[in-house]
Amino acid sequence: MKTSNEFTYRDRTAKEWAKIVAHYKNPNHLRSTLEIAITCIPLFSLWFLAVYFYDFSYWLSLVFIVPAAFLLVRLFAIQHDCGHGTLFRYKLANDWVGRVLGVFTFTPYDVWKMDHAAHHSTSGNLSKRGYGDITTLTLEEYQKLSAWGKFSYRLYRHPIVLFFIGPSYLFLIRQRFPLGRMNELRAWVSAMATNFAIALMALILIYCIGLWAFLLVHMPIVILAGTIGVWLFYVQHQFENTVWERDESWDPQNAALLGSSHYDLPFFLRWLTANIGAHHIHHLHSKIPYYHLPRIMRDHPQLKSLSRITLWQSFKCVNLHLWDEANRKLISFRDRHRK
Repeated sequence: MKTSNEFTYRDRTAKEWAKIVAHYKNPNHLRSTLEIAITCIPLFSLWFLAVYFYDFSYWLSLVFIVPAAFLLVRLFAIQHDCGHGTLFRYKLANDWVGRVLGVFTFTPYDVWKMDHAAHHSTSGNLSKRGYGDITTLTLEEYQKLSAWGKFSYRLYRHPIVLFFIGPSYLFLIRQRFPLGRMNELRAWVSAMATNFAIALMALILIYCIGLWAFLLVHMPIVILAGTIGVWLFYVQHQFENTVWERDESWDPQNAALLGSSHYDLPFFLRWLTANIGAHHIHHLHSKIPYYHLPRIMRDHPQLKSLSRITLWQSFKCVNLHLWDEANRKLISFRDRHRK
């Protein structure tokens, strides 16, 4: 029997959909290895070209920096799949591939893996916010803040802070320390080992290409990739008709299908972001390799229109700041004043 808060779409509940998509969870080791190769080879090639042309013209170098940043995002998405244990059947293979990739993405793999698991287990739960989420207040919570509190929250939600300053702080500074897990040895080992490997890589690169080439070519690739990554994560959960529930009515499958978007990007951007736009299916069953997600939507086109956001529509999500519990939607600061 379906409970009153179970989501139903085309006569199937979210739990039934979870069982259906679970059939796609088995990875293909050859495909997974190939996916890593076709990401790393063009990424390193573009990096080399950006460094090479830096000696002639920085503007020419920028031509290669931008696509290299997108490929670094794809590499992070592959690391993300390793964190879910989906790229290979063996935990050891997933973990060590993820740890190596974490050096290039400036992300301590084991720390991120633990934090991201907490995000999946609480996503869309108003009573358990704060695990890997963009901080989001309800309308009532915001109204109770002091003047300074409101200013701080508005500053935090400003696009310049959220998508430019924030990603640089996150990937360059915050991820150097296991904040929130300071008493966990595994987190410290992960963070410090990654920091050591990053420092060693930086020293080698500076020795080989020079300090300025490192700062003006390599680091912009990392920072731009971080900005793109934060934007993708934002759009995946911060859209007008997303779903947030209190603990007593929160359901993980409902939250997955309704609280995570289908970011319907053009084909090439879907490839560069490793199909992470099919985020509603990913949250419904996180053990599915990203290269199986398009096949799921081809086999079950009912899922295509669910929580769908186009590239153009996604830009409007920047103006959403507060969760209006009464009307069950995200609203802007301007909407709050109108109320």
